[in-house]
Amino acid sequence: MHEGCEIHAYVLMTNHVHLLVTPTHTGQIARMMQSLGRRYVRYVNERYHRTGTLWEGRYKACLVGTDQYLLRCYRYIEFNPVRAAMVARPEDYRWSSHRCNAFAASDSLVRPHPAYIALGAHSEQRCAAYRTFAAETSADGELDQIRLYLQRQYALGPNRFRDAIEAQLGRRAGPAKIGRPVKNAIFVEKSVL
Repeated sequence: MHEGCEIHAYVLMTNHVHLLVTPTHTGQIARMMQSLGRRYVRYVNERYHRTGTLWEGRYKACLVGTDQYLLRCYRYIEFNPVRAAMVARPEDYRWSSHRCNAFAASDSLVRPHPAYIALGAHSEQRCAAYRTFAAETSADGELDQIRLYLQRQYALGPNRFRDAIEAQLGRRAGPAKIGRPVKNAIFVEKSVL
């Protein structure tokens, strides 16, 4: 566990980082990102004899609901180096959780999520099931949806999940309906003198 967060999937790219995380308490993700930023910036600045910040802006985060959406996020994260044409296969990228999740390679950062554990009774079954899932072609629009929801910090999941989040937060947690709002009849009364 890192700063009160369990990391399920990650990829460290040359210009950004993706993490799939479950916090144990409110505010833990912010603390983890702050700690990560401090330690990494110090490391890079010392190693490359530089000063200043490295990160561009604040991190983006979105809630992920249901196992189906969670596993899609695993795949989205771990296939990032393949989409960026850095490697031909995700297992060829050193700075990713894919070898852990797909081949049971030891990785002290990774804690399996219950949705991942449900893929099989033991490690070999889970890895085989995950490799099969990860190799499937993403559904049309899936990558764009994940990117949009992360960028806009929407809750990623079925409508029922987003509705529950919206009720708790008192604000929109997903995209607005397209088109004009439905016009409701309004009763107006005016007195005449």
